[in-house]
Amino acid sequence: MKTIRNITYPAFGKGRARMGRVRFPGEFFSLLQSSLGIVTKRNSPLGERNPSMFKLSGLNQAKRDGALRSARRGHALSVLVLVLGGMIGRTEIYAIDPTDTFYGTGALGNVTTGFDDSAFGYYALSFNTTGYGNTASGVFALRFNTTGNYNTASGVGALEFNNIGNYNTASGASALFNNTGSFNTASGASALYANTTGVYNTASGASALSSNTGSFNTASGASALYANTTGAYNTANGFAALGYNTTGSFNTADGLFALENNTTGSNNVAIGTSAGTNLTTGSGNIDIGNAGVAAESNTIRIGASQSRAFVAGVRNAVVPGGAAVYAAANGQLGTNPSSERFKHEISDMGERSEGILALRPVSFRYQKELDANQVAQFGLLAEEVAKVDPDLVVRDEKGELYSVRYEAVNAMLLNEFLKEHRTVQEQEAIIAHLKSAVSKQEATAAQQQKQIEALTAGLQKVSAQLEVSKAAPETVLNNH
Repeated sequence: MKTIRNITYPAFGKGRARMGRVRFPGEFFSLLQSSLGIVTKRNSPLGERNPSMFKLSGLNQAKRDGALRSARRGHALSVLVLVLGGMIGRTEIYAIDPTDTFYGTGALGNVTTGFDDSAFGYYALSFNTTGYGNTASGVFALRFNTTGNYNTASGVGALEFNNIGNYNTASGASALFNNTGSFNTASGASALYANTTGVYNTASGASALSSNTGSFNTASGASALYANTTGAYNTANGFAALGYNTTGSFNTADGLFALENNTTGSNNVAIGTSAGTNLTTGSGNIDIGNAGVAAESNTIRIGASQSRAFVAGVRNAVVPGGAAVYAAANGQLGTNPSSERFKHEISDMGERSEGILALRPVSFRYQKELDANQVAQFGLLAEEVAKVDPDLVVRDEKGELYSVRYEAVNAMLLNEFLKEHRTVQEQEAIIAHLKSAVSKQEATAAQQQKQIEALTAGLQKVSAQLEVSKAAPETVLNNH
């Protein structure tokens, strides 16, 4: 077999052997040209399928009679039949698999062993060779796919540069345009446009995940995760949600502009319109209905302008060993630790606590707009406390007096109690000493009393004896 020439026919149909490349030996054309004086129009560039047109060239038989023309045509027909009959065994026909469906210039133009492919549109699946199970609908859809399988592209340029990626679905102009990865789903113009090797991404919305090359990202909403490059495991739901995220991972944004300005921060959660929009590089934040603060990390912010909060599961929950929770003027919640490792400049309170003795405890009720039930309350007035010790009051975000640090007052009361207790102990010791001395004196007095009594008894005896001795001589004298 010598020089091979091609004749190309229009490419469309289903289950029809497309005469896309019918190859004939060169002598066929030589015989045909010598008999009819015709030339063939060569194929257009690769991918185009314009019908080959036979046209007469250089025929000057107008002066020849009809008999000569009839004879030549008969001769040519005979040659054509003979050549076809003799060369039929050497003719090669490249046919599309019966399971392929195609329509459009260049559609499935280079398929070889691929099957179960469907191409509709100019150059759709044009370079597909062995890929199978692909569906392309739209100009240039899956144009450069070669060996990729089970891809679905709908839209101009959808999955155009995908060549080896598998199981991708793109719906929208230029969706997954540069993709070579697998298991990606893009719905919307330019969705996942720049994705190359990223896998398991889902983008729904114009330009969603447009710059992405990372994996396991989900974006729903126009421009959601628009600038993401290598960030992975991100979820964005809402217009421009996580729009400027580049390498941050494990972020979740739900709401219009949620986490829009986050770039490299990871493990952030934002729920609500513009939630976390001030976050940039911080990580580990949770912002619900709050814009957050740039570069902060490991912070929870809930709400922005609310004046009341209700949390279930707190009132009747018993937490043995728990710590009291306090609210700062800026809304931050926390506890006041008492461990020595958190403190410095430690010293005895001394006389500092004596001021609380000037405080005036009062009973009161809150204003009705604050307490409709008008429950009786007991405590102190911040204004009076501030005059005694300014460190014992709490001020609000405007700097105005708001409350009293009752826990500090209690500590001062304890100090005063201990001082009084020590005084009482000292007095008790003195009293005990005095009692002891009195007891000793009482014992001495008792002993002395006994001695006095003994002396008294002795004196009485002596006196009696003296009385007896005085009476004896008188008796003798009277006898004489």
